[in-house]
Amino acid sequence: MPAPGTPLEKLGFLTIGLFDPADPRAGHESTLEVVALGEELGFDSAYLRHRHLQFGISSPVAVLAAATQRTSRIELGTAVIPLGWENPLRLAEDLATVDILSGGRLNPGVSVGPPMRWDDVKQSLYPDTADVEDFSYERVERLLRFVRGEQAGPARGRQGIEEWSDRVEPHSPGLQHRLWYGGGSTRSARWAGEHGMNFLTSSVVSAENDSVDFAPIQAAQIRAFRAASPAGEAARVSQGLVVIPTDSATDEQRARYAAYVESRMSRVGTPQGPGRLLFAPDLLGTSEQIADALYAHAGFREVREVVFALPFSFEHEDYVQILTDIATRLGPALGWRPAAG
Repeated sequence: MPAPGTPLEKLGFLTIGLFDPADPRAGHESTLEVVALGEELGFDSAYLRHRHLQFGISSPVAVLAAATQRTSRIELGTAVIPLGWENPLRLAEDLATVDILSGGRLNPGVSVGPPMRWDDVKQSLYPDTADVEDFSYERVERLLRFVRGEQAGPARGRQGIEEWSDRVEPHSPGLQHRLWYGGGSTRSARWAGEHGMNFLTSSVVSAENDSVDFAPIQAAQIRAFRAASPAGEAARVSQGLVVIPTDSATDEQRARYAAYVESRMSRVGTPQGPGRLLFAPDLLGTSEQIADALYAHAGFREVREVVFALPFSFEHEDYVQILTDIATRLGPALGWRPAAG
């Protein structure tokens, strides 16, 4: 597990892809440029966050399809697709298509539960079935079955002039091993492990056993995931804290970054909402300072790969500076080496 002298194996990043509603193309183009920059800098993965009815990317799978044509090596993921908004069969088709286009680089992350603002959107999303929709883990299980190539329909072979398959097409055999579950509770961690998925843990966990200490809770969830996974200690799990290195930042950027972090500190250490969610503090400072903080973090010490989250509301040039510092300073401070071109 990472400790000073133990190299981090995989380094990725996550972005939300904000855009101006009056000019949405510019924001989407900026996101694609950030992904391409990540590949140039040697990052192992780039993930997109999912936002519905907001001014962030609502269709990351479509954006990643475009990214497959601008990159050749970097893994492309989602963190995460809320399955309450999706039909698992249709999503399986889209994921397999993008995985084929990428040459087997797609790493889809998903989660379950009712859509955010359910009472506001249910009549638009499921006007006839809102009261009977199943938002449990069963929705993930359906997706898993379709991605694995299990039967999706009874027809197979030629019927008239049409050729039919009884599974989702295209089928991408390796995709099933690159599916991730995004969770923040011990229950979800165990479920992901038991079902052979990889596990994405982020800067949000559920307060458990009356503890409000984020790092030990996250570490315990990671251990529970590996204990439940058939792969054991080899099971893939990634941590996604917000890190903001300032090594090459301007004075103006440092001031804005500090104000951003300060504005989010009030939620740290206090369970939020009915789900009793705990938020990790954002890590701001030089790469050396952030590396020290990570090595002291119980959750980080349990992982061998990370997907650091970019702050949501920054400008394109800020993301360029942060990603460059992560790749050229923070990553090496953690013993990571950039991927070869």
